[in-house]
Amino acid sequence: MCNNSWVSFCLRSLSVGTKSGYSLFSVTSVDKMDCIHEGAECPDVYIVERLFSSSLVVVVSLSMPRRMNVYHFKRGTEICNYSYSNNILSVRLNRQRLVVCLEESVYIHNIKDMKLLKTLLNTPHNPSGLCALSVNHGNSYLAYPGSQTIGEIMVYDANNLSTVTMIPAHDSPLAALTFNASGTKLASASERGTVIRVFTIPEGQRLFEFRRGMKRYVSISSLSFSSDAQFLCASSNTETVHIFKLEHRSPSREGESPTWGAYVGKMFTAASTYLPSQVSDMMHQDRAFATVRLNMFGLKNICALATVQKLPRLLVASSDGHIYIYNIDLKEGGECVLLEDRRSLPLSKSPSYAATVALPSTPPSSTTLTGYSDGGAEKGDVIPEHEFIKGPLLDDENEFPPVRQRGAQKD
Repeated sequence: MCNNSWVSFCLRSLSVGTKSGYSLFSVTSVDKMDCIHEGAECPDVYIVERLFSSSLVVVVSLSMPRRMNVYHFKRGTEICNYSYSNNILSVRLNRQRLVVCLEESVYIHNIKDMKLLKTLLNTPHNPSGLCALSVNHGNSYLAYPGSQTIGEIMVYDANNLSTVTMIPAHDSPLAALTFNASGTKLASASERGTVIRVFTIPEGQRLFEFRRGMKRYVSISSLSFSSDAQFLCASSNTETVHIFKLEHRSPSREGESPTWGAYVGKMFTAASTYLPSQVSDMMHQDRAFATVRLNMFGLKNICALATVQKLPRLLVASSDGHIYIYNIDLKEGGECVLLEDRRSLPLSKSPSYAATVALPSTPPSSTTLTGYSDGGAEKGDVIPEHEFIKGPLLDDENEFPPVRQRGAQKD
């Protein structure tokens, strides 16, 4: 699942919120994108999240920004709906959990029956609804800002409902978060947008540090790992998308003649111990392995790394309705080659998330009940209205994508 946007990627699936409803697409090949479903249950959709390739889709509309609707689009039925105490800013889901993020609280549901399991109250002010949920339901790690003023990351175990760790990631407030597919790595960027860091999970140790640029601060709009976690892409409000390679440089072996580059590198490493920490950190930061120059500037966009026709591709979707597909040279990197530019996404005129938060507050529905957290009544907490169907919400395991076992090979 992707960062806050009117459009989201999941594997090779694309979910788009529109003025008239929402649309679901599947990228089957470089030159073909199939429209799987178009939903018109509610207009002005600004959040639409699909559970992998299943029939379950979560929708939030600007007409009712406090209400989350869960649909089974193949059956054409609404499974349930929940109403919250404030506007919904983001929704994340995997095979075990569904997470709803408000400005100062987070709700964790069991996706099998939509039971509310936990409410995290009084979380730091989070106007963009920034959060990330591991798609690996075996751990279901949840990451969200731990501070409004600096880049602290709270990592929470949504399966066992307990705090895992706090990571002091950046000096500035957070702007983007994403887990790799297994939930063992977490990437982050701050509002400055110049440095991207990768941490081990659950330990929270810094693993990689990449420099996106030095000349200007930018707004990072999305981060995405490749399925094997060997690459990480980042898009922003600029015309450049960066792809970083997650590899540790190995020292030269004994007996090998050192190259001029290796010699200069050793000189810099030695000198860095005598330099100020900021300068020393910059000398140890890796640059982009590959880049893309988009034919646009300032438009909201998101990126994803996916395998299309058995080859790695970079997918970029922009708010003007275009989806770009690029080829990536995994050996040499460099400038990526544009393979396809499709103007096939329906345009969305929905306001941004910040504008959504600024909408006039509407009173809670009369069926909204005062709820609880941590086993006791808490003022201001809410148990939303819900309508359970008979039996588990997802009773067909075929609705889920296949689980890849550790060590198993898949074509």
